[in-house]
Amino acid sequence: MKKRTGKKQSANEPTDQASVKIINITKKFLRGWPLPALDEDGDKEERGRVLVVGGAPGMPGAVMLAATAALRAGAGKLQIATLESIAQTVAVNVPESRVFALPETKAGAIAVAAAGETLKRSNRVEAVLVGPGMIDENAVTRWMKKLIPRLEHPTLILDAAALAILSTSPAILHSLNGKVIITPHAGEMANVLGIDKEEVLEKRSEIARRAAHDLQAVVALKGAETFIAAPSGEVYRNRTGNIGLATSGSGDTLSGIIAGLVARGATPIQAAVWGVYLHGRAGDALAKRMGRLGFLARELLAEIPALMAECEGVKRR
Repeated sequence: MKKRTGKKQSANEPTDQASVKIINITKKFLRGWPLPALDEDGDKEERGRVLVVGGAPGMPGAVMLAATAALRAGAGKLQIATLESIAQTVAVNVPESRVFALPETKAGAIAVAAAGETLKRSNRVEAVLVGPGMIDENAVTRWMKKLIPRLEHPTLILDAAALAILSTSPAILHSLNGKVIITPHAGEMANVLGIDKEEVLEKRSEIARRAAHDLQAVVALKGAETFIAAPSGEVYRNRTGNIGLATSGSGDTLSGIIAGLVARGATPIQAAVWGVYLHGRAGDALAKRMGRLGFLARELLAEIPALMAECEGVKRR
């Protein structure tokens, strides 16, 4: 893909990065920015609904990890939309969910014909996560072009193959009025923006901020340090986590945590900031107990509730 150049800065674009204050995410900081309070007498409806869309014949695990992570982050009701060929496997392995089987292509991607059914489900939930375990970026892009312009209610979280649509249709998210979160690593961010990966690595905070402005989405640019930027210009930096998080399925758990926090009522930027921090802290807890290499993405899930309560200042009984 060609590198995009020659764009003139408008009056509404971010100012020089040197003038931007980057906020470090700490437990103390999060306690000053608490998640929306839940009524102790409330039911699962109050805790919000999540729809996770993804999966492929060889990767049912990704959508299962993401979906379970959403519940661990506190979402009340979970739905999964996945391929016909793996729907039963997913349903058996995530018994807390309601699973919908979607038509698929011969290559194992969600068919464009699934857009209508997915849209109907999407407009009945608070958070829609698209991407975990998906294959065939061209098929995903065709399907999402039918879906995104007709979304009315939910916050949309995009990960993995779902990010490909942004390289060809960078303005497609603008109609969602900022209710979007994307979670790219450096390579995915480079593909979205049409620039070199090395440039992303050299200017991570600046790239995250400009991408958030241009795409009108919260951007969580993953790495050893993760930078989270909002369309309005603020930038946050997370330093929790370790090399052990660079493992299969780790990104799926992160996107699922963020989706679960959105379902509970967190704003897109708050959900991204809290989610990235909790994901990193979960990795640190496992590294301390098991060693920095060799823990599994699915083992992160059980760490989240206690860490979330700790950050909220809730004492265990």
